[in-house]
Amino acid sequence: MSQSSTAASQIRIASFNLYNFIAPPDAYYDFNNIYTQAQWRQKCDWIRRYLASHDPCVIGFQEVFSIAALKALLAEAGYPHFVTVDTPQVSDDFIYRHPVLALASKYPVLSCEACTIDQTVASLMGIAPGFQYSRLPLRATIALPHLGPCDCYVVHFKSKRAQFEPELALVSASTSKPASAQNAQSEPAALAEPDSQGGEKAALFAIEAAAKWASSLVRGTEASLLRFAIARRRIETGNPVILMGDFNDSLAGGVLSALVSQDSRLLGELGEGAFQAYRLQDGYQLHERSQYSPGSVARPATHYHLNQGEVIDYILLSNEFDPHNDQCLAEVSQYHTYDSHLINPQYERDSHSTDHAPVMISLKIRE
Repeated sequence: MSQSSTAASQIRIASFNLYNFIAPPDAYYDFNNIYTQAQWRQKCDWIRRYLASHDPCVIGFQEVFSIAALKALLAEAGYPHFVTVDTPQVSDDFIYRHPVLALASKYPVLSCEACTIDQTVASLMGIAPGFQYSRLPLRATIALPHLGPCDCYVVHFKSKRAQFEPELALVSASTSKPASAQNAQSEPAALAEPDSQGGEKAALFAIEAAAKWASSLVRGTEASLLRFAIARRRIETGNPVILMGDFNDSLAGGVLSALVSQDSRLLGELGEGAFQAYRLQDGYQLHERSQYSPGSVARPATHYHLNQGEVIDYILLSNEFDPHNDQCLAEVSQYHTYDSHLINPQYERDSHSTDHAPVMISLKIRE
């Protein structure tokens, strides 16, 4: 489909976690994690098929190690505009860690920069100085047909993996005990015998819970600070906002509530209009409330862990895409989750695809 015909119909926005996109002979995280040439070709072909079949106009990518390889693949697929704001970490010249985000577009990217942290707000939140995003979010301002400049954000919030190793924390706690506590006669035998059932090893469960909650704290902090950065930018430009990415959590879970919160004591003071101007809404829910909704259907999962599906990949939108708002410029006419490789995989086609389901929305311009 040509760019002109795309502009005449609908604008499609997609979020795509590529799952360790790295060209051989480089490795991801460990020297053993190197794709063969056949595996790498299969992974790239899978991405090409998705692009050819769904033809998104703007795509936010997560888990990018090989930036040049992705840029070349997308240029070949018809995406002349490609941006990123960070680079992965490399050790021993070939082992890559800390993948980055990228964005590709069929429409001109007017500007692009990394999202920064307001240290004053972070301090008021009780965050230690020097806090940084686990993956540096990017903001690209794109000239979208009929909409004009639109600020598109790509994120990959902190994962649910434990923030620290429980075993190391247990050792640290043991060695930091006061001498009186270490020699106390009243110490339970279970704690004195690390290998005994119910002894110190049992404390690992509690420490692991604390380590996972520490990750949740980071994830929630990232979301809150980004929401503030988006609001500041909105004040400066008034541009429509699209926020997409791997959130690593459910919006309904509480940790990420700052992104879509509605309950505010300021409503009575500032008014509904001011609130709506800085509100972000889930693209799926906007589609459900639109005239294009097919009715109530179960929302497909975007990721599976231990056979349990969850929605952790989202596209959030500002009020310019809410049909019930006076400022609406476009509606979410379609919402699509590409999950066949997760629920009905075919090894020859899907073995080196991704562990996420790319999500895509279609925006139909209001007349």
